[in-house]
Amino acid sequence: MKQKLNANHLKMIAIIAMTIDHIADLIYPGFPVNSVCIFLHIIGRLTAPIMWFFICEGYYYTRNIKKYILRLFLFAVISHFAYCFAFGINMIPFRSGIFNQTSVMYPLFISVLVLWLQDAELHMNDFIKNIIIFILIWSAFPADWSCIAVLAVMGMYKNRGNLKKQMLSMMLWVTLYAVISFFFVNKVYGILQLFVILVYPLLKQYNGERGTAKWGKWLFYIYYPAHLVIIGILRIVLYGDVPLLF
Repeated sequence: MKQKLNANHLKMIAIIAMTIDHIADLIYPGFPVNSVCIFLHIIGRLTAPIMWFFICEGYYYTRNIKKYILRLFLFAVISHFAYCFAFGINMIPFRSGIFNQTSVMYPLFISVLVLWLQDAELHMNDFIKNIIIFILIWSAFPADWSCIAVLAVMGMYKNRGNLKKQMLSMMLWVTLYAVISFFFVNKVYGILQLFVILVYPLLKQYNGERGTAKWGKWLFYIYYPAHLVIIGILRIVLYGDVPLLF
């Protein structure tokens, strides 16, 4: 069967799934055990693995890794404020807890930085390099998807070119995240994370092409913080300045 989806197609699917996921947060604040709410969040599970997959592709194909890292860093900073505004989280980390203190853009930035550190020929011994990598990975703990996002990207990049192994590596880390969430956060939320596996048939249709629309490269970067600002405005209109996440 001919593979029919290019990078732009898959990124658009990720954007649509993410929007549905965040609309569910807006309509059903606090993650109630509601069949419609859960169904919408299941659709939303497509977003993260598509993002992780294309972080691997982006790192592999980028012509200027330093510009790529800088771009991710800048959007992580912008997205932090948009994310906190969207969900009613204090913009100064850790004032409202230790979870969901910043957006998933921060782990994506850390993922590329860690991949670069692993590959770069730097004037430091391996022990120091590994300590730095360890600290960077754990720095993503308070973010959306936590350290798991970084570890999933690392595993997927290591197995790049073999989608089945990429999915296996991803699912090992996501299962760990699901188990921790099940016992320490919310049981339904924990189980829900396992639905990221639904991305497999979509990624299997990836044809390795970018797509003809050159703006596709920038669409996610722009749409992500923009839609969060809209979610934040609607949150305040509907509920006042109260948080949406549990």
